[in-house]
Amino acid sequence: MTTTPHPLVTGAQRLARDLLVPQAERVDQEGVPASHVEAVKRAGLLGVVAPREYGGADAPVAVARETAEILAGACCSTWFVQTQHHTPVKLLTTYDSPVREKLLRPLATGELMAGIAFAHVRAFPRVPVRAVAEKGGWRFEGRVPWYTGWGLNDVMLLAGVTDSAEVVFVFAEAREQPGLTPSAPMRLAALTAARTVSLELDGLWVPDESVVLRTTQEEFALVDLPRAANASPAVFGVADAALDLVARSPDGEETARSLRARLDEIRREAYALADQPAAPGCVPERLAVKTRAYDLLRTATTAAIVAGGGRAMDLGSRAQRLAREGMFLLVQGQTAEARRRHLGSLASG
Repeated sequence: MTTTPHPLVTGAQRLARDLLVPQAERVDQEGVPASHVEAVKRAGLLGVVAPREYGGADAPVAVARETAEILAGACCSTWFVQTQHHTPVKLLTTYDSPVREKLLRPLATGELMAGIAFAHVRAFPRVPVRAVAEKGGWRFEGRVPWYTGWGLNDVMLLAGVTDSAEVVFVFAEAREQPGLTPSAPMRLAALTAARTVSLELDGLWVPDESVVLRTTQEEFALVDLPRAANASPAVFGVADAALDLVARSPDGEETARSLRARLDEIRREAYALADQPAAPGCVPERLAVKTRAYDLLRTATTAAIVAGGGRAMDLGSRAQRLAREGMFLLVQGQTAEARRRHLGSLASG
């Protein structure tokens, strides 16, 4: 955590206190409204990691983590919608391309909001979405299983895999169009509010100038797997929010204090590992800490349910919402290796 509050942290705290927390249970049942996204934009949080020369804040990674924890602990559905935005911004910042000059400034300032449609690339050698080169552009065929923020996002970062195992990342408009058909919004056990759909791609054509990166599947995995092995700030944010409930309950203060000490220790360890360069063999150590973070999240949300008693079973209960959000975070961004190691930990637990 930052020592002196950064303006973006202060803004995130104000947003959480004044809007997100008071409306979180209603949003959980009714969906993330466009007004929540607008509030995130006004707070400058869509540009937290974007370069200053393009209108962003270029804030330290500690600030990005702290604002993510605050948003996730306040309203995980709103956090999940806006967190998609930061990966396209980072990709545009890292790789020079014609589309950078077109999109990076409007994304950094919040004029536009982006979603992501590339988690399916982790299924390789299975190829849910295929990219085929055509004169002047690319055609995409297949099915994107999960796309969050439909109806709230302006553009999407889409990826497909070629016959030669090259991963092609492009930007496309996040709307129904020839070659792109969304499903009905998914009904999920948690975060239905985040407006998640699947996308059927039947020859969606994207011009060459919308390509941001082409890389081999092997190179993609070298970067993606260590990153995906890191514990998400959202895990700590939701756990913190659950422990706040425990601390305010009768007989819960000591339990909350003990669990928060463990949470702080795991957070420090997880962020220290994430700050290290992704060296060969780093994934198992990161996954081990991530699994411990999951264990603490599960314990914290369970404690909130126990402290809430029968009232926690009401759909309007904050404890029950946090427990479902915690369940969602167990599988968010999950890789095959993360699943194996988590199951192994549970078996030996």
